[in-house]
Amino acid sequence: MNLGLYGLGNEWIAVDCGMMIRQDLPDTPLQVPSLETPEALGIRPTALVLTHGHEDHIGATAWLWPRWQCPIYATPLAAGLLRAKFHERGLAVDAIQVVEPGEALESGPFTLRYLPVTHSIPESCALLIVAGDYRVLHTGDWKLDPEPLIGPPVKDSLFRALAPVDLVVGDSTNAPMPGHSRSEGEVARALEHRLAQCAGRVVVTCFASNLARVLAVARAAERCGRRVSLMGRAMERMVAVARGLGYLEDMPALVPVGDLGYLPPSEILVIATGSQGEPRAALSRLANGRHHSFELMAGDTILFSAKAIPGNERQIERLKHALSQLDVAVWDEFNHPELHASGHPGQDELRTFYGWIKPRHLLPVHGERRHQQAHQELAESMGIQAPLAPVNGDLIRLDGDGLSLESRHPQRPCIVSQNAVTPLPGLTAERGSSRHGILHLALSITPTRTGWTRIGRLMMDAHRVSAMDEDSFTEWLDERLEEVEAETLAELRIALQPLITSWLGQHLRQLPDVHLQLIAVEAPAYR
Repeated sequence: MNLGLYGLGNEWIAVDCGMMIRQDLPDTPLQVPSLETPEALGIRPTALVLTHGHEDHIGATAWLWPRWQCPIYATPLAAGLLRAKFHERGLAVDAIQVVEPGEALESGPFTLRYLPVTHSIPESCALLIVAGDYRVLHTGDWKLDPEPLIGPPVKDSLFRALAPVDLVVGDSTNAPMPGHSRSEGEVARALEHRLAQCAGRVVVTCFASNLARVLAVARAAERCGRRVSLMGRAMERMVAVARGLGYLEDMPALVPVGDLGYLPPSEILVIATGSQGEPRAALSRLANGRHHSFELMAGDTILFSAKAIPGNERQIERLKHALSQLDVAVWDEFNHPELHASGHPGQDELRTFYGWIKPRHLLPVHGERRHQQAHQELAESMGIQAPLAPVNGDLIRLDGDGLSLESRHPQRPCIVSQNAVTPLPGLTAERGSSRHGILHLALSITPTRTGWTRIGRLMMDAHRVSAMDEDSFTEWLDERLEEVEAETLAELRIALQPLITSWLGQHLRQLPDVHLQLIAVEAPAYR
C-alpha cells in the first residue's frame, strides 16, 4: 500500500498513502496501512508527499490523514483526485497543496524535489530526498517510455545530474522481466489496428487512471469511424478532473451512453470500468444484463486493455465466463498482449536508469519477494549494494556503513469499510452533536436487477429522538431502495441520506443527526 516513512532524528515525513480493495472479503472492504507501529514508536509525519494519483498511492489518505493533520503535497492531478475524495468524506481540503513537477519543497530537515517520470498516469514523479548528509531517490512508479502520449519522455540529463545518489528506493514490479516495457505509443497503434477488424460494437475496459490509454482508445475509435462513450462513475470522474486541468483537450467529443441506441453497431465504442472483475463496475453489469441503457449482443467485442492485478484472477475469469455466454469476442492480455503496456520498468530500463543516477545502495520495494530478489541481483551485477529485501514493518537505517535492518514490526491487516460513516477528526462539521438526538440506522442489503433490497430487519438505535412510526418508515425506506439508482454502496448511501433526512423532517417535530450504515450481503438461496 506504499506508505513509506523517512526519518532524521525525531522528525519524519510520509511518502504516499495507498490502499488495496480486498475483493476476497465480503462487501469488498479496503485495506489501508496500519498506524499501530508508527504511533507506538512515536512517529508522526509532519508532511505527506504523494508521488502520483493512483489509488494504491493516495487511496488511504482520507482514512489516515485525520490522525496526522499535516500538509499534503501533490501534483495537480493527484491533488484534484484527492480533493474529490476529501469532499466525499466531509473532510476539509485546506491541507492539500499543489506542487508542480520539477519544483522543490522543504519540511523540517528534509528538502524534496519532484522529478518527472513516465508512468500510466500523468504527472508521476520520483522524489529526490535530501536529509543531513544523504541523498535518497524514491522512484515511485515509473518506466522509460519514449512515446508516453501525455506528457514528455523522461529527461536523462535531469537524472544524470543527480549522480551519485546514496540510495535508490526502487520499483521492483517488473524486475524479473527482460527487455523494455512496451510504449503507450505502440499500444495506441495496436488498438487502431485491432479496432479496424471489429464489425459490431466494441467495449474497451482499462483503468480509469490510465489517461494515456483512454486517449489512445478514443483517438483510435475516431480514426475507425466510431463514436466514443464512457461508462462507469470512476471513468467519468477521472476524465472530468483531467479535462479540468487541461488534459485530454484533443479527445473526441463524447456520446452519452443513453444515445448509443441511435447509432449503427459499427460506429459504437464504449470505454468502461471493470477490468479487474469488480462486481458492480460497468463491465460486470453489462455481462450480467444489468445496465439500464446498454445490452451486449452476439458479434460485439470486448477488449481488456489491462492486466490482472495479482489476487483478482478469479473474479476476472468469472467475468470472462459470463461474457462468453453472450457470444461476444473477448480479447485480453493472453490472446492479444499488444493491447496493453505495463507502467513499470523492465530490466533494460532499470540498467539504463541506474547508469544515469549511479546509486551506491538499492532498497527494492513494490512487487513480491521474487521481484525484489530479481531487483537485488540486477543491482549487484552493476556494483550496487543491495543487502536487504524489506517486508512491511521493517525499520531500516541508512548510515555511513550502508543499509541495515534496525528492527522488524509485523503488520496486522487494517480493514475499513468503503462506506464507513464513523466521524473522523478533521471533519468540516462536527457530527453527533445535535441537540435533537442521533438516529443510527444499519441496513443489510443486496443488489437486484432494478435497484437494491433489504435483507433481514432494519436495525435502528434512536438516542434522544422523538417518537417515530418505525413501520411506516421501514415501508417507505424499502420502496426507496427499489427506486434509487446507485452502482456502489457509497453512491447508495449518498443518495439515501438526503431522502431519509427529508422524510424525518416531515414526520418528526425535531430533526436528529442521521448515521447511516449499509452492509452488503448475498441474497439467501431458497429451495
